[in-house]
Amino acid sequence: MPAGRLMLDLVGTEIAPRERELLAHPEVGGLILFTRNYSSPAQLKALVDDIRNIAPDILIAVDHEGGRVQRFRDGFVRIPPMTAVARLWQQDQAAGCAAAKELAWLMAIELTQLDIDISFAPVLDLDWGRSEIIGDRAFGDNPEQVIVLTTAFIAGMKEAGMASTGKHFPGHGWVVADSHLDIPRDERSLEQLRGADLVPFGALVDAGMEAVMPAHVIYEQVDQNTAGFSQFWLQEVLRGEMGFDGVIFSDDLTMEGARVAGDYPSRAKAALEAGCDMVLVCNNPEAAVEVLDYLQENPDASPASRIARMRYQPALAVKDESRYRRAKAIAASLLD
Repeated sequence: MPAGRLMLDLVGTEIAPRERELLAHPEVGGLILFTRNYSSPAQLKALVDDIRNIAPDILIAVDHEGGRVQRFRDGFVRIPPMTAVARLWQQDQAAGCAAAKELAWLMAIELTQLDIDISFAPVLDLDWGRSEIIGDRAFGDNPEQVIVLTTAFIAGMKEAGMASTGKHFPGHGWVVADSHLDIPRDERSLEQLRGADLVPFGALVDAGMEAVMPAHVIYEQVDQNTAGFSQFWLQEVLRGEMGFDGVIFSDDLTMEGARVAGDYPSRAKAALEAGCDMVLVCNNPEAAVEVLDYLQENPDASPASRIARMRYQPALAVKDESRYRRAKAIAASLLD
């Protein structure tokens, strides 16, 4: 059975009548949750149960990396920014790797316990000291350090039954502009990118990373399309050179960085033709409906087998209380 190609969102803490219709649509394959959808763990569990009653196979996602990007706060352990893990690794490599793994397990187990499939993590971008939108979300500025720590991170996610998503391919850390608000342009050559930002992505593909999210960034010397709309980046480099056979999620098509492709249906068309398996349309219900209408009028099949790999594995989503306490202690020790 084909997988739905659209991931959308909800307005509030309960499902509105119109949203129930949208969730049941066969082209809706995913749902992303935000802070506005959360008031307590009990409320969230009830919301997810309601979503599953409407769309049992829908992929439920959230951005829950830690630090600035953690959508659920009260009732969840506060996860430190990954730069804190990087600092620990520089002092004690074994302790840094252990922290990366345990924090990832902690983050994932709290979500899988509530029937949430994925957090879009880890960030593989290098921290060049230029991008405020990446900044302390990164695991460091050295590709080898990022590889070691993110390999440990995805191992921890997997032990909690959660698949990983590396972002933002081929690297968002150099550009100063925020792609939520602007159209960033990276002036570096392909050779420079291959020697730095692309290195963690290639290594994590080899390590079994299940999904990738491309950047809304134009790499001017390589392609005049943003990476998420570029067949060169997604087909030639990611699928071809790196041999990646997992899921490619677009970044949110309502971001300013996606405006280069035109209106919302045109953005969805460009992302899918470039090679994305699922497109995200968030924080704009009207735009989501426009994209859904386009998808219905232009049927195609995203590989259901790929999307299915992103569902969490209940057999692994077991909360070991002693490990949970240890991971909480690590999280607390790394918070400022």
